[in-house]
Amino acid sequence: MADSLAAPRLAPQAQAHPHTPWGGLMRRVLALAAPTTLVAVLQSLCQLVEPVLAARQGTAALAGWAVVLPFALLLQQMSAGAMGGGVVSAIARALGAGKREDASALVLHAVVIALGFALVFAVALAGFPRTILGWIGGSEAAAAAAGYCAWLFGAGAVPAWLANTLASVLRGGGRHALASRVLILGWLGYPPLAWALMEPAGMGLPGAGLAFAVAMALAALGMAAVVLRGGAGFVPTLRVKLQAALFKRILAVGLVACIMSAIANLTTILVTAAIARHGAAAVAAYGVSARLEFLMVPLAFGVGSALTALVGRAVGAGNWPEARRIAWAGGLLALGVTASVGLFVSLLPGPTARFFASDPAVAAIAATAIALIGPALPGFGVGMALYFASMGAGRMRWPAVAACSRIVIAVGGGWVLSEGLGWGLEGQFIAVAFGISAYGLITAASVRSTVWSAR
Repeated sequence: MADSLAAPRLAPQAQAHPHTPWGGLMRRVLALAAPTTLVAVLQSLCQLVEPVLAARQGTAALAGWAVVLPFALLLQQMSAGAMGGGVVSAIARALGAGKREDASALVLHAVVIALGFALVFAVALAGFPRTILGWIGGSEAAAAAAGYCAWLFGAGAVPAWLANTLASVLRGGGRHALASRVLILGWLGYPPLAWALMEPAGMGLPGAGLAFAVAMALAALGMAAVVLRGGAGFVPTLRVKLQAALFKRILAVGLVACIMSAIANLTTILVTAAIARHGAAAVAAYGVSARLEFLMVPLAFGVGSALTALVGRAVGAGNWPEARRIAWAGGLLALGVTASVGLFVSLLPGPTARFFASDPAVAAIAATAIALIGPALPGFGVGMALYFASMGAGRMRWPAVAACSRIVIAVGGGWVLSEGLGWGLEGQFIAVAFGISAYGLITAASVRSTVWSAR
């Protein structure tokens, strides 16, 4: 696993570092987390417009949006958090070890990786949307989503990957606020453009996909200009021979993280497929619940991106005790951020469901899902934050175990409770909640000295 490929071994004398007080750690994390959290909250609010606009197009459109959701989230999570985290980690550790030339050369390698992954999304999901989506949500939902999927991935995958990868370069250099300012401009324009294309322009659901592509193209252009001018604290070296060793520094963390993101979204896909037998209303309702579940990801990413950079620097300098303390400081902050949302929707599941769904049948099922899954959401947020910290440390084995445990419990346990014991949809929702809880607990338990060390 990535554990053996991560941080280099340092001489014993490099391990002796004074402890930063907890207050100082919190301030360091907050200083980097605040701008990214602001962007994450803005992004989440903008994306929450999607189910509202989709619902105005009818239940079939909302079901179509729901079956595309796991893939749209996978693109964002891989480009910004997973492979993006690999970029942040590699650059932060290079800078922490004083290797600025390596940091400069890593930028081109990160862009090459981004283009490769983006093309996979574009070809698969823009080329074969009805086949892929039909397997998950049925022919009705797939037909409603095909045009949306084609625009979202065919035109939007490449700019989204480039924008998020270049933002990760800035974060690796500790320039979180600069990365956030550029991304904010793109996301602010998304909701009004999506509305204009969907309703006045008459495009319907595909209009949201086109709006996303335009917003990400503008963000990618802005981010490229900033990075090329030395915004990350160094000027990228573009005329450099591609090196397997530099690809490995990014992929050793990023590829494992991408696999974990795929597992997380595969969980949603498989649960959606299991729920599809209950009809389009059930699929649409779970889409609302899943959106709230994945809302924890961008919220935790605000703190997590700071942890990746700070932990990466500490590990690059050989200060493993400081890296663990930074991780736990960030974990506590993530708990505060995600608990505010998770507990709120748990206490008000009915109004929350009705906000996203006007169809009474959809709202009723969504309210049940939110009431059962909502209490687990803060733990998921903490697990995500410590997952990002693990990326900075290059210690990905136990977060991978946590991700696998989640899918086994949510999918396998869901079948046992819903089919074996006859609990129906409620049994499936309970299993999803237990899977989320297991993910958070296992990831948190891995941040300890026997795992996080320069062994």
